[in-house]
Amino acid sequence: MLSSVLYDAGLPRPYADSRPLRLESVAMPAPRAGEVLVKIERASLCHSDLSVVNGARPRPLPMALGHEAAGTISAVGSGVTDVRPGDRVVLVFVPSCGDCRACDAGRPALCHRGAEANGTGDLLHGAAVLTTPAGERLNHHLGVSAFSGFAVVARESVVVVDDDVSFEIAALFGCAALTGIGAVENTARVTAGQSVVVFGLGAVGLMAVMAAARIPGTCVIAIDPLPAKQELALRAGAHFAGSPDQAAALVADHAGDGVDVAIEAVGSARVMEVCLELLTRGGALVSVGLPHPDQTVSVQALQFAGRGIRMLGSYLGDSVPARDIPRYLQMWRDGTLPVELLHTDTKPIAELNEGLDALADGSVVRRLFTFA
Repeated sequence: MLSSVLYDAGLPRPYADSRPLRLESVAMPAPRAGEVLVKIERASLCHSDLSVVNGARPRPLPMALGHEAAGTISAVGSGVTDVRPGDRVVLVFVPSCGDCRACDAGRPALCHRGAEANGTGDLLHGAAVLTTPAGERLNHHLGVSAFSGFAVVARESVVVVDDDVSFEIAALFGCAALTGIGAVENTARVTAGQSVVVFGLGAVGLMAVMAAARIPGTCVIAIDPLPAKQELALRAGAHFAGSPDQAAALVADHAGDGVDVAIEAVGSARVMEVCLELLTRGGALVSVGLPHPDQTVSVQALQFAGRGIRMLGSYLGDSVPARDIPRYLQMWRDGTLPVELLHTDTKPIAELNEGLDALADGSVVRRLFTFA
């Protein structure tokens, strides 16, 4: 099978020239106990992939990249009885073991065993099964490795969806929807009449905009330096949009003394600090971006007890994928979640490096890839 392999992180841009992702022929493994083999129908390029390529998100290399995708189950390993070949599935990048401290608390997105396997490049039920053409161990990306013709993943890494959901739509629900919508619904728990500002209008930020806008009476302010992203946010349901330089004025004009919720989807410590400054008393900053590990946040400690503000981390939107993906898809069916706006275009997997440049430039939101 073909797989896009990253051998070296931090290669210079443009990636169309440095070619950090190499399309190679890799032996297709069979699913072991508790695993399934998925034919990847559509995979999308996310900033989390870019963060591995540019070195901001260190991962064990070499690695078969890609974590947001949809496909069809081709085979199942022993012990897997609740899904079968032919099922259409969304892949989820945090496989939950079901019995660790986080899973017992109803927070599978923070699964301890899943996080450990993802960090080492292994799968939930065992060591990595991929090898490079030279016979070297090939690490899995977040238990998925979706930029491949097929992927062996833990059963816990797939959620079955109905056949009425196209692969182009389904592929957006394994990361962008869970993270963005979940930040609004599960982490911030935005309620009717509250004000929300979203910084960073990539796919995750735009999903957060859509989710907040569908709550009655909310005021949603969208912030991004690119005018095209601002316009897209307005189409997605934002009531007001502007550049970072306009953020304070927009909040003052439309949210009085501050917003109830600020969602940081940029991955910048400085933007997190700006969000804290824009909160009303008792407001909450929800951090969903992935800043470089060297970045730190500076804030006056008195703000927490003195003004009652909160800083909330949101990994995978605090989602329960088996519960939330069907629910979010129903929002899409009902017409209140126009996720089609996020699908910029579809390209062959051979153009993945060019896609990295487009994503870094902000000229695409979600570019999907196919092995057809």
